[in-house]
Amino acid sequence: MNAPVPPPAETLRHSLATLLDGLPPRQATQAVDRLIATYRGGATPTHTPILRDRADVAAYAAYRMPATFEAVHAALEAFAQAVPDWTPTSHTDVGGGTGAATWAVTAAWPGERSVTVLDWAEPALAIGREIAAANPALKNARWQRARIGTALTLDPTDLVTVSYVLNELTAPDRTTLLDTVASAAQSVVIVEPGTPDGYTRVIEARDRLVTAGFHVAAPCPHSAACPIAPGTDWCHFSARVSRSSLHRQIKGGSLAYEDEKFAYVAATRLPVTPAPARVVRKPQIRKGQVLLDLCETEPALRRTTVTKRHGDLYKAARDADWGDAWPPAE
Repeated sequence: MNAPVPPPAETLRHSLATLLDGLPPRQATQAVDRLIATYRGGATPTHTPILRDRADVAAYAAYRMPATFEAVHAALEAFAQAVPDWTPTSHTDVGGGTGAATWAVTAAWPGERSVTVLDWAEPALAIGREIAAANPALKNARWQRARIGTALTLDPTDLVTVSYVLNELTAPDRTTLLDTVASAAQSVVIVEPGTPDGYTRVIEARDRLVTAGFHVAAPCPHSAACPIAPGTDWCHFSARVSRSSLHRQIKGGSLAYEDEKFAYVAATRLPVTPAPARVVRKPQIRKGQVLLDLCETEPALRRTTVTKRHGDLYKAARDADWGDAWPPAE
């Protein structure tokens, strides 16, 4: 009898733990601190790889891949609910680095497919290839060096992921990339940090994809303009991430987890059935009632109160999570 295959998240955590073997903890911490400061410093010229060598990549992958995996996986799961009869047979991860999004795709849709990871940093691609050896669904993935900018070309593909990449590009390069992706892909999932700036980049990407003929599958229950007035708020979600020893070493604290805040859009040329509404804030549970902040189809933002008088719907509201479709599917 064959042993059960561990889920991709568990396999990924184990593979990342082995990356730091032989790398002094102080060096790992310094590499992550420097890279975080670089990533937060604004757009980076596309001809300058941020991840310079194996130590940089190993430290940053061990620190960031679990969070990227969880955020992208949450976006993909919401997307999959809107296109339940579809499975991608090909996937291109643009600016994928060490390939966290490819792992998330294998978790959302198990099985092998044609996979290509494009990134400018050769050390990132090398370690991504090394880590992927532990995931049978990625055994035939192609890891290709490519400048993510105006010169990028893409072969036709079912799914393109672009996660935590737009912030590294200049505005003209972002526009060119989105047009290139829209021309090549049947479906696109874009994930950015859950900050006001990250949300702004996601909305820009969303608008460009809709203009190109895509339908929004998630998180929005519609493809009309976002009902949030610019500058007043931002739409983002949260994914729980198990904290590694490297996380605890760098950030301190004793919690075994942290919450990754992210913004995203999933869009497709396929027929789509988006959620009737989406929970866009953490539900507030009070005595005998649950307050849900919803983005609705109209489009509109609305707070609804679900009480015990609503019976099973109240039970569902108590179990609802930030980012869930509402009401839950029966």
